[in-house]
Amino acid sequence: MPLILNLPTANAGLENYKLRGSAPLKPQSRTPFNRMAYSAAHVVSDPLALVDPWLQCAVDWDATIAYRRHLWSLGLGVAEAMDTAQRGMGLDWPTSLELIRRALDAAQDVPGAQVASGCGTDHLVLDDVTRVDEVIAAYEAQMEAIEKLGGKLIIMASRALARVAKSPADYERVYDRILSQVKQPVVLHWLGDMFDPALKGYWGSADLEQAMNTALGIIQAHPAKVDGVKISLLDKDKEIAMRRRLPPGVRMYTGDDFNYAELIAGDGFGPDIVHGQSDALLGIFDAIAPAASAALAALADGELDTFHAILGPTVPLSRHIFMAPTRYYKTGVIFMAWLNGHQSHFSMIGGQQSTRSIQHLAELFRLADEANLLEHPELAVHRMKNWMSIHGVE
Repeated sequence: MPLILNLPTANAGLENYKLRGSAPLKPQSRTPFNRMAYSAAHVVSDPLALVDPWLQCAVDWDATIAYRRHLWSLGLGVAEAMDTAQRGMGLDWPTSLELIRRALDAAQDVPGAQVASGCGTDHLVLDDVTRVDEVIAAYEAQMEAIEKLGGKLIIMASRALARVAKSPADYERVYDRILSQVKQPVVLHWLGDMFDPALKGYWGSADLEQAMNTALGIIQAHPAKVDGVKISLLDKDKEIAMRRRLPPGVRMYTGDDFNYAELIAGDGFGPDIVHGQSDALLGIFDAIAPAASAALAALADGELDTFHAILGPTVPLSRHIFMAPTRYYKTGVIFMAWLNGHQSHFSMIGGQQSTRSIQHLAELFRLADEANLLEHPELAVHRMKNWMSIHGVE
């Protein structure tokens, strides 16, 4: 029997939408990837907790860790306690550290499981920060806590640093201090202001070329301490330009949720392998994990056409999930997890399930179906019908 449901249309009408009927993708190959691939993983809120959801965070730890096991089973690494997990948008530092601890503990039971954890300054009260030294101390506090657990660091962009830094020299001082202390190579994270408006002018300049020069200078001063850099600017040309200028062996981790397929495939340009291809640290990999796994396995097998055939259809969905205001993309990621049965509810820390419209989520459902990403179609239709009913669509 065909799966059909009513969905709102762009002109505020309704349509009978019929699922394509394609079998959901199930990765078969266990070929080791020839790219590093981290999924920035979401957290599952606990909707039954007696908290004020706008002011306190309550996490369903069992469901949250189960989703990390799902990602590891597909060969993907986990970028832990990042903005996909609502870090800085509902998930506070004490809960983030507990999340990191639990993820690292769970990873010990999974051969080959990769975890890298976000290290930032988000426990600071922004209005109280006046000096760069306070930012350094905040980074050091989180770095010490994560490294004590045995964690690899992702040095997240700092709202506090963007607030108090007066010049590129302030960024150089902060990052030189942190990189001189780290116990193992880290991933640096350049998050654009489309993801977080408070990060506008990061690296000391609103001019992206000047900002890139500052970031590259810091990396070139500490190449042995930098595993790679993730840039999330949604500008493939800027990513490629920076990739080609990285020191040998320092990876470019694409954070471009608009153009990831072509960036991961690469162009082969440059004297070092890292200059011609991007690795991945992506929020969209949370929502498209089976497709990402299958595509990366095909790429490792030398099947470039298959890689693009699998991953290409996911790009329209990703561009929709990450459309402006981009910082609300987490809602779409968690909606996908709910549709696919990875959590029992569609509620979020901070009540952020309300940040996207019913129109937006209806189009997300269509695009997920077209990309063959609904892992359990009957369940997805049942849940979508319920969500539509709540909003008056029968």
